[in-house]
Amino acid sequence: MLVLSRRKDESIVIGENIEVTVTNLNGNKVSLGVTAPKHIPVHRREIYKAVKLQNTRSKISRK
Repeated sequence: MLVLSRRKDESIVIGENIEVTVTNLNGNKVSLGVTAPKHIPVHRREIYKAVKLQNTRSKISRK
């Protein structure tokens, strides 16, 4: 895992077309802004897991 330090309004770039920017800091919470092409899904980890689980269940119920 690559660990980076960023301040408010600083960014990291992933590949050529994804940018993650620190938009706000409040105590131990950080707000991030993600700029990515529309065809690349961007989810919080817990939402990603729920979507993946739902897709797995849908595949099993179709069999």
